[in-house]
Amino acid sequence: MSDPNGLIQPGRPAPGFTLAGTPDGRQIGPEQCRGRPVVLAFYPADWSPVCGDQMSLYQAAAPVFDQYGAVVLGISVDSIWSHRAFARSQGIEFALLADFEPKGEVARRYGAYTPQGEAARALVVLDPAGTVAWSYGSPPEVNPGADGIFDALDKLAERGVMAR
Repeated sequence: MSDPNGLIQPGRPAPGFTLAGTPDGRQIGPEQCRGRPVVLAFYPADWSPVCGDQMSLYQAAAPVFDQYGAVVLGISVDSIWSHRAFARSQGIEFALLADFEPKGEVARRYGAYTPQGEAARALVVLDPAGTVAWSYGSPPEVNPGADGIFDALDKLAERGVMAR
């Protein structure tokens, strides 16, 4: 389902999944968000400085994501318990999903799993129908920010796929 060289590419149907998410362990995945754009933010680990900065940035940008009607889902191979503590400590209100068991299964489907046994730092934007609209892999030590995500959401709005 992904490009043989890595991350899933635009135009592909998004692999379906559900994972336990914060705050309450409820199973969440792209299917529950159909009709809205979905931002999948794969990241290596809770508690690392770059990951904390990245997830905090997305929380700070929540009003902008809301303008697009977009749902943000953070995904790493950490457990739901780690995610809960991390989300509480960072003030993160969007769902953090635990790709914990089997470890990295969802990250693998999206081409965002590393030989080190963690999720790569990767962003995937799904259109409201569940097709990959944009994807980007970032070096693990670099916070990819939100500009690329907002550009992808702008393009969906320009195509009339969603209202902004």
